[in-house]
Amino acid sequence: MFDNFSLERIDAGEVTLRVRHGGRGPAVLLLHGHPRTHTTWHRVAPLLARRHTVVCPDLRGYGQSTKPPTTADHAPYSKRAMAGDCVELMRTLGHERFAVVGHDRGSYVAFRLAMDHAEVVTALAVLDSVPIGEALARCDAKFAHDWYHWFFFAQPDLPERAIGRDPDEWYRIGDRDTPQRLGAENFADFRRAIHDPATVRAMLEDYRAGLGVDRAADDADKAAGRTLACPTLVLWASGDDMADLYGDVLDVWRPWAPDLRGGVIESGHHMAEEAPDQLTRALLDFLPA
Repeated sequence: MFDNFSLERIDAGEVTLRVRHGGRGPAVLLLHGHPRTHTTWHRVAPLLARRHTVVCPDLRGYGQSTKPPTTADHAPYSKRAMAGDCVELMRTLGHERFAVVGHDRGSYVAFRLAMDHAEVVTALAVLDSVPIGEALARCDAKFAHDWYHWFFFAQPDLPERAIGRDPDEWYRIGDRDTPQRLGAENFADFRRAIHDPATVRAMLEDYRAGLGVDRAADDADKAAGRTLACPTLVLWASGDDMADLYGDVLDVWRPWAPDLRGGVIESGHHMAEEAPDQLTRALLDFLPA
C-alpha cells in the first residue's frame, strides 16, 4: 500500500498530522471523509503520483492525527481550523500552491480551504457533497430521515456511547466494509480508528462544528457574495443520494463556482475505494498539469 510514499508525522501548528506523500509534479492534497483515514486513497494516490506530488493526511482528530481539546462552540473541529492545518502542512512540505481534492467531510475542509486561502489553491475537486450551508438550507423531511446522523452526532455524549458499545455493528463491519472491499491494510486502519474512543469523539466534534460554526462561515460567505476563485470539479457517486436530494447537483454549486464542471462516477459512496480508475481519470483530466 502506497508504494514509494513516505509516512511521517508533521507538526502543523495546533496539531500533528499523520501524512503520506509521494510522487513528482504539481502538488495535490487528498482529504478523506468520515469515518475513514488517509488510507482510503491507497488505490488512487499511486496513480495520481505518476504525474503529481500527492499528499494524504489524516485530518485533525481522525486516524492517528492529534486531537485537540474542544470548546463549547466546537471551533477546534471547524473546517476553518482543519483548512489552516492543511495550509501549514503543505508549506512545511514545500508546497506554496496546490490543488485540493476532498471526499465527504473532507470535501467541506477542501471547500473552506479554497474559500479562505484562495491564493494557495490552484484547483478544487469535491466528491459527494454540497456546501454545508446549502445542505442545511435545503433540509427537508427526506434529508432529516436519510441523513439523520448529522443531527444525532451533534447531540452531547449519546453518540459516543452508542458507537462505543459496538463500533463494528455501528459501522457495519462485515456487511458494507470488508477487507476484500477496502483492501486489507486500509480496512485495518479504518477499523483501528473506529475502535479508538478519542478518535470517535473527535469525529463527532467535526459534525457538531458542522451544524454551528461551519454553517455560519458558509452563510457569511454567501451573504457577502464570495465565490471560489479556482476551477472547481464536482463529482458524485451514482450509488449515493446526491441527485435524489438536489436534482442537478451542479445547480447547487453554480452560485459558488464561476468555473465549474462535474458529473457522475459509477460507484457507491466511497468512490476512491470502489471506482479508483474512473475517479483517477476524472481527476487527471481536471488537475493542473
